[in-house]
Amino acid sequence: MEMKETKRTSPNGLSHFVDIHEVPEEEEEEEEDEDERKRNKPAKAADHKEKRMSNKPMKLHEVKRQNQNFGRQVSLETGFSVINGDKKEKTALPRSGNSFGGFGSADRREAETRKGDFNIFRTKSSLVKQNSLLPFRKESGIDSQYNDASCGLDDSINKSVPAGRYFAALTGPELDQVKDSEDILLPKDKKWPFLLRFPIGCFGICLGLSSQAILWRALASSPATRFLHIPPIINLSIWLLALSVLVAVSITYTLKCAFYLEAVKREYFHPVRVNFFFAPSVVCMFLAIGVPPRIAPGNLHPAVWCVFMAPIMFLNLKVYGQWLSGGKRRLCKVANPSSHLSVVGNFVGAILAAKVGWMEAGKFLWAIGFAHYLVVFVTLYQRLPTSEALPKELHPVYSMFIATPAAASIAWGAIYGEFDGLARTCFFIALFLYCSLIVRINFFRGFQFSVAWWSYTFPMTTASIATIKYAEQVPCVISKGLALSLSLMSSTMVSVLFVSTLLHAFWWQTLFPNDLAIAITKRRQGGKEKKPIKKAYDIRRWTKQSPLSLVSGMRKQNSAEKDGDEVDK
Repeated sequence: MEMKETKRTSPNGLSHFVDIHEVPEEEEEEEEDEDERKRNKPAKAADHKEKRMSNKPMKLHEVKRQNQNFGRQVSLETGFSVINGDKKEKTALPRSGNSFGGFGSADRREAETRKGDFNIFRTKSSLVKQNSLLPFRKESGIDSQYNDASCGLDDSINKSVPAGRYFAALTGPELDQVKDSEDILLPKDKKWPFLLRFPIGCFGICLGLSSQAILWRALASSPATRFLHIPPIINLSIWLLALSVLVAVSITYTLKCAFYLEAVKREYFHPVRVNFFFAPSVVCMFLAIGVPPRIAPGNLHPAVWCVFMAPIMFLNLKVYGQWLSGGKRRLCKVANPSSHLSVVGNFVGAILAAKVGWMEAGKFLWAIGFAHYLVVFVTLYQRLPTSEALPKELHPVYSMFIATPAAASIAWGAIYGEFDGLARTCFFIALFLYCSLIVRINFFRGFQFSVAWWSYTFPMTTASIATIKYAEQVPCVISKGLALSLSLMSSTMVSVLFVSTLLHAFWWQTLFPNDLAIAITKRRQGGKEKKPIKKAYDIRRWTKQSPLSLVSGMRKQNSAEKDGDEVDK
């Protein structure tokens, strides 16, 4: 037996019906005879068909069927497809399940394409130029397909990642480690290119060394520490070392901006690392302030201040504007102790302005820095109940609390020429915060060494310089002893970190691991993100409830307690 398919036209001639019925063996023989006659007389059949088509009016859907000239029959049992039924060509279909167009097949293919593809963080212009230089891609047409696919991935991957997503997906002292429950866009077990592993936090090394140059110049020239007889050659050596490190780090990060601009954007969206974009200008101003007398015996030209201060003013308008506008990156959402780094640049700029002779510019910057310091200090010191608490891994960045008030005291003294009451007030605030962190030494234990630790050295150095300025105004044994002890502590810390950095870079070669923080997904994969648990002191929860709902809730709770007591009895 065989199934036969016949077509019939409805009486009105508007539609076709398909009739499938069993064919007896006799009819099968008749059909075979008809097929033989058709083979023997192909010309006659063609002429008959042309006459029939010319006499019958053509319909729109029939014209489409004739032009299509492609037939495909798929058998789900055998997995073979018949293409162009006249040729009877059979091709095997894959059994992966992706051909059904559903069940998340597109998502799986996109995830597999992203995984291990470092080009998704490349600069788009350099990626297109690199692909255009490959002749085999042009000839085979792969170039256009690859560019279209990469552009589509870049549009979906390189969008702005919400600040809360970084706090939810990352841990570590600088939010640089991915949680075990999170997935990333790049492989963890494969070594990434060097430029992708080079973070913006490397400028923290320059911060620590350049601030030490200022410290040793103050120790060599200050009347309060003249009894130490510090030679100026130490200031010159540290200054040259800091300058060389700054040049090396700047060249490397400039190459990263040129080849992996999308990764740099990810770092800019990072709530902690965005503050380190102030570091290059701050380091340049540190070097200008601590320049040895042999190199610059006179006053610096004001153009130096203009060049170094321009990037900070641009970032001030950008970052402070986000804090003020109340968007997704408002201060209460992204505030962390490293936010002090975006404020301390104003005080350093005020010190340099006083050094070049622009006192009014120094007062202007001091006012901007002090206003935003109060806002950041209050936001971090008294966090709202509705805001997220800082993770335990962020405790080491609390040392940033010291840098801002210490720099404010130094800037005030440089502008007005004396370490008066306001400068001493800022210095005492920094000194108290310094002592409060020393007694909580457990905050800084249990974390592996990383480049980010260098950013914690310049707050200690800044506090030491402020103590020297205070000892000049209040010369006594206590003030001089305090200045000497704090200077010794900061120099020892920098020396230890410098030796550790050299060992991790050249001996153990573990200084630059894979920078997992830039490869997190915009949304959590494999499930929905957990909503924060509502607490009893959540203001929004209580304000949304009406008095009747509160009363009914209290009654339900009392009835439940009574039922529990009866069961216990």
